[in-house]
Amino acid sequence: KILILATESCAYPGADAVGQAHQSYPAYTYILRVKAPVLFPEQFYLDCFDKGVAGIIVMSCGVECPYEGAYDHLAKRIDRVHELMKERGLDLRRLRLTAICTVCTRAFVKEVNNMNEVLAELGPPGSEKAA
Repeated sequence: KILILATESCAYPGADAVGQAHQSYPAYTYILRVKAPVLFPEQFYLDCFDKGVAGIIVMSCGVECPYEGAYDHLAKRIDRVHELMKERGLDLRRLRLTAICTVCTRAFVKEVNNMNEVLAELGPPGSEKAA
């Protein structure tokens, strides 16, 4: 399972454009439309891995975020989650932060396919050695 946290102002419209263009990506990809991914605490990501989510892509607006300072806080939060993942022996490639715009259909599909390839290599969460 791949979970995508997609911001409603940028990445989610990009995901919608992928669907409208009938482009394909793995069927076991779940997109969660969120106001701002910075609202999710570190434990959320760890709980996702514990519940069988193999990879998480946080698709944000990047520095274009409408909430002042949110992207910087999000980047720091992801860094903290990476530290917690190391402690648990989870490969850091399971969690990725990227910026996707409203018309970035190729970038969206590329990110999902890249994560799919990484997960095919790693197997289920907890089965790999920490990177």
